[in-house]
Amino acid sequence: MFNYHRRKTVTVNIGNTPLGSDYPIRVQSMTNTSTNDIEASVEQCRRIAEAGAHYVRLTTQGVKEAENLGRIRTKLRERGCEVPLVADIHFNPRAALAAAQITDKVRINPGNFVDPARQFKSLTYTDEEYQAELQRIHDSLVPFIDLCRKHGTAVRLGVNHGSLSDRIMSRYGNTAPGMVESVMEYLRVFVEQKFMDVVISMKASNVVVMVEAVRRLVAAMDAEDMHFPLHLGVTEAGFGEDGRIKSAVGIGALMSQGLGDTIRVSLSEDPELEVPVANKLVDYIASRENHPHIVGNYYKGYNPLMPERRMGNDTAGLVGGKKPIVIASCLPADITGNRRPDFFYSAEGALNDSDLFIVPASIYHGESNTTPLFTLDNWDSSVEAPVKWLNVPAGTPVDQLLFLKDCDNVALIVSPDNINVSGCQQALIHTITNAGIQCPVILHNAYPDTDSEWLQVKAGADLGAVLLNGLGDGTWLEAPDYENQNEVVGYAFAILQAARLRTTKTEFISCPSCGRTMFDLQTTVHRVQEATAHLTHLKIGVMGCVVNGPGEMADADYGYVGAAVNKISLYKGKECIEKNIPESEAIPRLIALIKDNGDWVDP
Repeated sequence: MFNYHRRKTVTVNIGNTPLGSDYPIRVQSMTNTSTNDIEASVEQCRRIAEAGAHYVRLTTQGVKEAENLGRIRTKLRERGCEVPLVADIHFNPRAALAAAQITDKVRINPGNFVDPARQFKSLTYTDEEYQAELQRIHDSLVPFIDLCRKHGTAVRLGVNHGSLSDRIMSRYGNTAPGMVESVMEYLRVFVEQKFMDVVISMKASNVVVMVEAVRRLVAAMDAEDMHFPLHLGVTEAGFGEDGRIKSAVGIGALMSQGLGDTIRVSLSEDPELEVPVANKLVDYIASRENHPHIVGNYYKGYNPLMPERRMGNDTAGLVGGKKPIVIASCLPADITGNRRPDFFYSAEGALNDSDLFIVPASIYHGESNTTPLFTLDNWDSSVEAPVKWLNVPAGTPVDQLLFLKDCDNVALIVSPDNINVSGCQQALIHTITNAGIQCPVILHNAYPDTDSEWLQVKAGADLGAVLLNGLGDGTWLEAPDYENQNEVVGYAFAILQAARLRTTKTEFISCPSCGRTMFDLQTTVHRVQEATAHLTHLKIGVMGCVVNGPGEMADADYGYVGAAVNKISLYKGKECIEKNIPESEAIPRLIALIKDNGDWVDP
């Protein structure tokens, strides 16, 4: 249950780079050039491939773009670049049919390939009418499948949270089960037609929804004896550290349990910058292959498909409550901004003559109750303290911890002792819970000799895997060789926010730029962030076009969406409030919209 091994799939042939089965996990990215600009697209495809990507995707709005994709492919081959190309199709079956004849893979979205463009309307169907809709999907897919078979073209069925059809949303809602049924309707047609060169993606900007959808999909495929490879990604992950951490949390959690055959880290940055992050994530997860075996069983009542959070004892009202805590290995003077740890770890004897103490943040406001950090070797039951901190390796035998059954003021700090960090920590938490030990558990992960991007990837993947499985009452992230401990603490908070467990800053949902983007995405994201970064209670979407917004910004409170070249539409939720306003006026009017709805606070 807690050991790493890849899920077995069928092999999908994509150009000269097969996917799935025993092949390595592949990395991909997407161009942000116009597919009609052939030379610029050729050069960017080459840069993406040289950065280490195995596949490159290009937006393909219509037949013209599909034909140009064929020309781009030809020029790349003439220049010695063999990277397979993927056509990205939305709303246009004719473009898919054209692309199927001239490229290596075609991505279609079950939410808009056959069903009409979503209007967010509630529709009612009888069973007979719904079956007729499924027949219409079947009849539309068969000619496309036949063309793909004839030309050796693979298919990706790409479902995005928020871009489900009105038909699916009317029956299932904008939910993970709805995402699963949307793709299963299509997969059944492909299986009936005996076409198996199919890859599936289930993406969302909400990491929790994305992880649930993929897990539900695997269960649904297993129930129908399907074994298609998976493309993993957190869509609209954003920019900078937030985009990297959010992606590592979601993708890493699934890869840690052996899911995923190709990944894309979607950043609001140049596409070449996505590839090294994705390769780091692949290398890190793959490094635990053949790790020492981990023994354990799920605790009674645990649901691995939709895990509920294990709530440890509320220890002195400080640890184990609904809000996970953060411990920092630094002094308060090292922390700037409003994301302040709940506890500080002092190893320098700065507060008294002892060496190892966990110090409540409140001590720096007049209190004086420090608490030793115990191990099993120096445990002292006579010490009086609101919280006793006990640090143990994840592989500690449970019989050595049974004395904790009667303790209601102990927080258990679990440090990994296996290269499979998340696996060993989860196994211990399940084991102690089965033994009746309800202590809150702090995840203590240390990463020496690690630069910022590696730290974001490793910590995001390890902590995300445990937190998204409903385990962990806090984090203690250590990077002892890292100069800026304030950043380390920021990463811990960002991981908790990505897992939807503790919100400490504005969440920006911004798409990776592509050929459909109507404005300079990177500059615009920065400008929106500068204007609204203090609104920590809000989620704000910055979307380049009407394909990625409004639906795919999913649960954003407000949206800034490209409507045409240098024209912006503003949304509250999924409702368009202002259409086609000049880009120069968009941010002041976004601020006015937030104020009009009572959600603005002054910085």
